[in-house]
Amino acid sequence: MRDATHGAAQTDAKAALHDAFAAGGKAPARGKRLELLDLLAQCERTVDALSTAARLDLTTVSAHPQTLKRAGFVATRREGVRIHCRLAGDDVARLLTLLREVADRHQTAVPAARSAYLGEDGAVEVTHEEVRARAEAGDVVMLDVRPAEEYPAGRIPGAICIPVTRPADRIAELPEGTGVVVHCRGEYRSLAHEAVRLLADHGRRAVRLSAGMLEWRLVDLPVRTGEAA
Repeated sequence: MRDATHGAAQTDAKAALHDAFAAGGKAPARGKRLELLDLLAQCERTVDALSTAARLDLTTVSAHPQTLKRAGFVATRREGVRIHCRLAGDDVARLLTLLREVADRHQTAVPAARSAYLGEDGAVEVTHEEVRARAEAGDVVMLDVRPAEEYPAGRIPGAICIPVTRPADRIAELPEGTGVVVHCRGEYRSLAHEAVRLLADHGRRAVRLSAGMLEWRLVDLPVRTGEAA
């Protein structure tokens, strides 16, 4: 009898453990929550800033961070009347990238959705290792086209920071005769693709970093913080 009781207790404990794991899996199980995690992987943001960046109304966006916070993915702090949100740790960012990679490999709908979103820019892609070697040799300049508010939290050393909304009026800042490597937030973000197309429209060819700032940081490559020049 004691063995049966013990066995039932163990079964209940195991079920409770897996339910606890599953609760973490449920929290990001909406596309918009994954998008918010992606935005917070770049820098800390207020709820208002998240609303603007994700193009969601304030009421909707306010609920999602609370769900993610309860699951342990997001941490918050209050500054006056403003709530600032950030990822709870780099392990959350790694989980986000791994989830996308697994979905890309195993879910048939993802490649088509990715192509429809990112579009075709005809650009050659280069890896982190390739671009570091070429940058150190002075063969290329890095062009970071993320929104300016994301630069202080971390950027690639030596990169020229020009938001994708402004390349046309700042293209003269890119040195002539040097290759341009464009990057943005991450592998599944469209800003770098848009920038490559805009540069091509103005007669400048560019290659694209195969990943982005998130992946660069997660493999412990050099990152500079503080205001960009």
